[in-house]
Amino acid sequence: MNVGFTSKGSVESACRVRFFSAIRAAARARRPWLILIAVIVLGGVIYAEGSAHVNSIEPAAGKVNDSATVTGENLQKGSVAAVYLSDDKADYKATLVEQTASKINIKIPQVKPGDYNVSIQVGNNIFIQPVRFKVQE
Repeated sequence: MNVGFTSKGSVESACRVRFFSAIRAAARARRPWLILIAVIVLGGVIYAEGSAHVNSIEPAAGKVNDSATVTGENLQKGSVAAVYLSDDKADYKATLVEQTASKINIKIPQVKPGDYNVSIQVGNNIFIQPVRFKVQE
């Protein structure tokens, strides 16, 4: 099936319409379990709409204490409390230098050389993003 949406807003609007249509259909059919399933499955799409996420980090490699810029959406102070470099064992907190809704300037934390995921802290949760940074010697 070719959907042909042209913008992120169109996709979000279509998801919102499908979500509420599914809820109304379940209510008309008097099937509360179907309402619950619709809320669980489709509710995540609406929740994620305004959530913070990282698109990139520039440069993609650097040394300890170097500066880097994390770019994305909804990265403002009220949303993102911290940025981390994460491996499979631990999360290493970076120093935030400057923070706006679309970018965060950080200092690379004291970590061993290697590849790390960029992670963000939203509330009490740390979310690993699909963006990598290589710490060099």
